[in-house]
Amino acid sequence: MEEIRKTKDEIRGNVEKVLAALSNKEIKDKTHRIEKRLFEFANFLEANIVLLYINGNCEVNSLNIIKRCLNYKKIVILPAFVTTKYEMKLMKIDNLDTDLTLGPRNLLEPDSNQCNTVPIECIDIAIIPGVAFDEKGGRIGSGDGYYDRLIPNLPITTRKVALTFEAQIVPQIQMETHDRHVDIIITEKRIIYKI
Repeated sequence: MEEIRKTKDEIRGNVEKVLAALSNKEIKDKTHRIEKRLFEFANFLEANIVLLYINGNCEVNSLNIIKRCLNYKKIVILPAFVTTKYEMKLMKIDNLDTDLTLGPRNLLEPDSNQCNTVPIECIDIAIIPGVAFDEKGGRIGSGDGYYDRLIPNLPITTRKVALTFEAQIVPQIQMETHDRHVDIIITEKRIIYKI
């Protein structure tokens, strides 16, 4: 188990270096292509209630995706992190400018004074962040296990979709018993179906 965690940390470090070597223009272009694929993806277009994320390091920038979802009148759900319990509260936002506050992980998240909690059973599609993925849907996240705890609680019909740069696809991720897969991966070059 310790060896697997060490390997995951090495992958995180390698991905960080690869992404740091990309220019801002390259990242912007790749992000735009990923976003275009997402907004052409039937499961996403049909979804009314979308779980998204505010990106951290090594994750595809999600702010424009969130803005577009709000413009398309989708119900946008973002996580608010409860770091003491390694859990997330899923909360509906209506406005990026007024509904977010800086959270305990130094990322913007829904302001619990303004936003309502949404039951997990309502989520139509879940966009799951990650640092690295393999073609079988294996995923490495930040290492805190928030999404590994969330994914098993999503309805079986909820598609779990990852957005990632092609450079973040690795040959194989060794999965621990608590690790969870995603169903579909969208990169700037392709859509990978695990299901």
